[in-house]
Amino acid sequence: QVQLVESGGGLAQPGGSLGLSCAASGSIFSIDVMGWYRQAPGKQRDLVANITKGGATNYVEAVKGRFTISRDNAKNAVYLQMNSLKPEDTAVYYCNAVGEVVGGIGMYYDSWGQGTQVTVSS
Repeated sequence: QVQLVESGGGLAQPGGSLGLSCAASGSIFSIDVMGWYRQAPGKQRDLVANITKGGATNYVEAVKGRFTISRDNAKNAVYLQMNSLKPEDTAVYYCNAVGEVVGGIGMYYDSWGQGTQVTVSS
């Protein structure tokens, strides 16, 4: 049983910045990948960025050069720094974690946060 708690959403003007945080807790043996997804009104949920336990990162083309994902393995946390925000970034952002459950070798979990609203508007 793994739970994710998010914080940091809110309002920003175009060109502004916001930072999102997510902390995982529960029966965690390992967290192989942590990431952020977003879902705009009327659209599907898409990957924004993710990061492996070794620190390898991946970003959707639309946010490259503007967003930075990082993680603190000791704290089971992931962070998304969003700079140079655009109205197109407006969406509900969701934290995701995939890894192995304590006590179940080879048994993996796939957990999601509750979502946090990010609105970019002048």
